[in-house]
Amino acid sequence: MTVYVFDGTMDGLLTAVFDAFLLKEQPEQLLAEGDALPLFCDHIYHVTTDEEKARRVWAGLEKKLCREALRLISVSWLSELRELNTPLFQYICKVFLDNPSGRAERRQCDISRNFADADVLAVTNIARRVLHEQLRMKQFIRFQKAKDGTYLAVVSPDHNVLPIIIDHFQDRFNDQPWLIYDAKRHYGYYYDGKTVIRVTFEDEAAVPFDLRNGKLDAAVLSDNDQLFQDLWRTYFKAICIRERMNPRKQLQDMPRRYWKYMTEKNG
Repeated sequence: MTVYVFDGTMDGLLTAVFDAFLLKEQPEQLLAEGDALPLFCDHIYHVTTDEEKARRVWAGLEKKLCREALRLISVSWLSELRELNTPLFQYICKVFLDNPSGRAERRQCDISRNFADADVLAVTNIARRVLHEQLRMKQFIRFQKAKDGTYLAVVSPDHNVLPIIIDHFQDRFNDQPWLIYDAKRHYGYYYDGKTVIRVTFEDEAAVPFDLRNGKLDAAVLSDNDQLFQDLWRTYFKAICIRERMNPRKQLQDMPRRYWKYMTEKNG
């Protein structure tokens, strides 16, 4: 068995594809550094990430796959699941094996729609899980207003979906400054009314909000935001028809892991 080991980055994975074709090898597994090695390994190759090799592989994918297939590859990577590494590596290798000439007239999406292929199916299903998480983030994010007029929302999604939801909030709330912060991954995006920038905090303990529940400190909370929160909770309770309550259905539509950041579920 031949196993490749890489640094866990997308550039590293693309470099692994490049090296596999260069060395004319077909490794059975691609593992991230720190993963347990299988019991029987005939050969272990450590991939050295090379941005130029990665760029060339991605450029090749752009010639061979349609936009939808490319997006699914990118979206699946945001899952951060180690179980994705080998199927995604094999999937990309098969793209080049399926159409080695790279001729423009043969550019197709056939490989991306071949769900009988276990690797294609695995990558597609993981991408769908990420897209489902993206949709829920759009539905369940709750903002609080600070005294300086900035709106804050704290989240901790299972997958790294912030990069693919920011455009939605920039379009919808383009007339006000806001910050959406991922407490699980320790970064966020700040919009100043014109530009979105990626932000991190050197000392999260000093920030004026609680990362456990996303609540702003009383000293920086807008004077009328607490009133709005109380009104929202009152409205949420008022529209609830007890005779029609279905806790199981509610948990399906609104999983408990989102509740700690939702105004109507706190207080």
